[in-house]
Amino acid sequence: DMALRIMRLTEVKAVTGLSKTTIYRFEKEGRFPSRVSLGERSVGWFEDDVETFLLSLKQTQNASMNAHR
Repeated sequence: DMALRIMRLTEVKAVTGLSKTTIYRFEKEGRFPSRVSLGERSVGWFEDDVETFLLSLKQTQNASMNAHR
């Protein structure tokens, strides 16, 4: 079981390869997990939410690759 951990934007960008703009747009479209407020001017994301996003991307990728075989 993974311990709860907050990732900051810099780390989320590094892990996902997405830009800040894309992350915020995907979040608004419901395609990316919502950020959590960490105080007045800082936000973060739960690591397991980000991981779930990446896993679902991978599954979508695998499914579309299999569909083209």
